[in-house]
Amino acid sequence: MARELDGDVRLLAPDLRGRGDAGAEPGPYGLARHVDDAIARLDAEDLDDAVVAGHSMGAYVTALLAVTHPDRVRAVVLVDGGPPLPVPDGADPDELLEATLGPSIERLSREFESRAAYHEFWHAHPAFAGYDVSDADLIAYADHDLRGEPPHMRSSVAEEAVRTDGRELIADHDVRTALERMRTSGVLLRAQRGLLDQPDAFIPAELAAAFDHPTVELHEVADSNHFTILMGAGGARPVADAIRAAAL
Repeated sequence: MARELDGDVRLLAPDLRGRGDAGAEPGPYGLARHVDDAIARLDAEDLDDAVVAGHSMGAYVTALLAVTHPDRVRAVVLVDGGPPLPVPDGADPDELLEATLGPSIERLSREFESRAAYHEFWHAHPAFAGYDVSDADLIAYADHDLRGEPPHMRSSVAEEAVRTDGRELIADHDVRTALERMRTSGVLLRAQRGLLDQPDAFIPAELAAAFDHPTVELHEVADSNHFTILMGAGGARPVADAIRAAAL
């Protein structure tokens, strides 16, 4: 994304609390806390407003930010996230969370003996097979997430953060209705395939077909899944174009 936008916009890419360089930041977690962190970052940079782009759960944070602080968000770019996920009547949030994010949560408890072992984990991930993602980018992505020393290295992501945030995507009314209540202009970019490159996309086809919002347009990103919509050349370019169009 930085390469695609180089020289066109001023780009800030903060890690969410409980992830990456903010992995050691303490709880409580939750999307309202992420919104507070985003406002604090804008204040620290002396920015009155910004075009805000969020991917996956970050798209829900973006929508909630735009609802609660509309004067600070010039436009939104929601990347494969934002609409409320389908929740069956009577479903247990924890069971649904495990079914949806189980493989991702399992990775957080694993230890890797070296950076090379973690690189191999991501090289073998089904989301990247057959897609134009450079080896250097995939390694940089993995290295930014990895913490510790060999042979006890693990993801920086706090499991408590994932579970707290995930439950809110499923069961918190304010989070689930944020996009519906939002009136900031923007776009929603939908990947055609899911987290494991399966045909069932993160934003289901039936939900996309019924999407109708007064200020947000939905666009499909062809030949992309939940990961490669940002990391593959075919996905990163449409996302960068959307950010550039909103910012300039």
